[in-house]
Amino acid sequence: MKLLGTDASPYARKVRLVLLEKNIPHTYLIDPPREPGSLTVRVNPLGRIPALILDDETCVFDSPVIAEYVDTLNDAPILIPRADALARMRVRRWEALADGIMDSAVVVRTENARPADKRDTDIISRHNNAITRALAHAAGQLDRHEWCEGASITLADLALVSALVYLDLRQAERDWRGAHPNLAAWFSRISARPSVRATLAG
Repeated sequence: MKLLGTDASPYARKVRLVLLEKNIPHTYLIDPPREPGSLTVRVNPLGRIPALILDDETCVFDSPVIAEYVDTLNDAPILIPRADALARMRVRRWEALADGIMDSAVVVRTENARPADKRDTDIISRHNNAITRALAHAAGQLDRHEWCEGASITLADLALVSALVYLDLRQAERDWRGAHPNLAAWFSRISARPSVRATLAG
């Protein structure tokens, strides 16, 4: 199978982490949708990354859908709980929180890229405030636990680390480590995992 994405995309990073943690063979192709001749635009009707092309050429798109599909391919590890409905909900809620951080950070970046006289400061403020609240919520939920949910790594951890990497990339001025030392310690530990190091290396 082939994963289409870019190194800057937090959504593609999340899916790459799922594939790497589950040790599923795949080819990662950098394919910016804006580039002429982009494969992503040809295979994904939404023209967005990430897109996962299966061996039979089926295209799976939208990162939560890809992550859930990939998690069913083997049980080592199970990243989305299957038997416990509440645990499953909590993991997917963590994913929604992390994706929301990514969504808002993308909006802020897009708005800041406009000429100064055309920026909507209310939109920037609203989304930055959402990120601040989401980080505080994540830090409170994580507390001193080793993992976001349960006794082992789950999709929750992979989604959250993807969001934090993206904040470091696009909002380097945001001192989320100083605001949330427990989140910083968790991030430092999970960033040492081979899967995360591989995605940070490109």
